[in-house]
Amino acid sequence: MVAALWMMAAARPAAAERRIVVSIPDCKLALLDGGQVVKLYRTAVGAPVSPSPTGTFQIVTRLTHPTYYHPGKVVGPGKDNPLGPRWLGLSRKGFGIHGTNEPRSIGRAASHGCIRLMNSDIVDLFERVEVGDTVELHGERDELVDRLFAAE
Repeated sequence: MVAALWMMAAARPAAAERRIVVSIPDCKLALLDGGQVVKLYRTAVGAPVSPSPTGTFQIVTRLTHPTYYHPGKVVGPGKDNPLGPRWLGLSRKGFGIHGTNEPRSIGRAASHGCIRLMNSDIVDLFERVEVGDTVELHGERDELVDRLFAAE
């Protein structure tokens, strides 16, 4: 039985093959698997006063119906929650990918540094990724970002 479980785990693709690439200047996110684009999403990114961090991170938490905590304010799950219906927490404390209660912010630099998606898009992305998947936040256009988002 243990050997069978080990073989099943070994047969699954490694999480390192799946990654998220975010272009902060383009306000777009690409989900890649094995180097191929699986899906593209429009995002909101950090506002100039609270920019999104750049670098390579991992997904460390996955929460459904998250509660929003901010000094002096707690918002439970529901339509008024700034995080929307899902939270993908990154290895950079306090930052993540989530939904929004402000859909008009998508496509703009409007967040407190997190990556926002439309609520339907975060639900879709959430089902496609796992803890341990890599998330790259690119602050400038580079060869990879140009290749992924040029046709968009």
